Amino acid sequence: MNVLFLCTGNSCRSILAEATFNHLAPSGWKAVSAGSRPTGEVHPRSLSVLNREGISTAGYASKSWDDLPVRPDIVITVCASAAGEECPAYLGNVMRAHWGVEDPAHVTGTDSEIDAAFETAYRILRARIEAFLALPLSKLQSDPLELKRALDQISSITPSV
Repeated sequence: MNVLFLCTGNSCRSILAEATFNHLAPSGWKAVSAGSRPTGEVHPRSLSVLNREGISTAGYASKSWDDLPVRPDIVITVCASAAGEECPAYLGNVMRAHWGVEDPAHVTGTDSEIDAAFETAYRILRARIEAFLALPLSKLQSDPLELKRALDQISSITPSV
């Protein structure tokens, strides 16, 4: 099963999700990420968070959804549409879920405040990915309605950070 984490710029949240998912996922599950308007580079603070967490950053790059190496089975958007951010709509016959997370790349303030925003985004995504991977995945692969319901419920998970 291939999971696509999708946002606009593909420099922060979707990269954090892709790398974290691949670090934790069981065999047979793989994540990719992309953006509708990719920035062309991964935000250095995203890489710093992943490195601190012991998650490999090798090979991750900001890329367009037009250049996907695989066809996704599940698309999870991570834009914070509640904050007025336009979230791309993936066109295709795939299961979709929305896990909105504020974009840490838009945070201003001190270095420690900006670092905290990246850490918060990572913690939220990691908690949701861990909840996803704790599901009975082999059973849910044959029950798309139940899988969709579970993915939608996971969107409300926000750990205290």
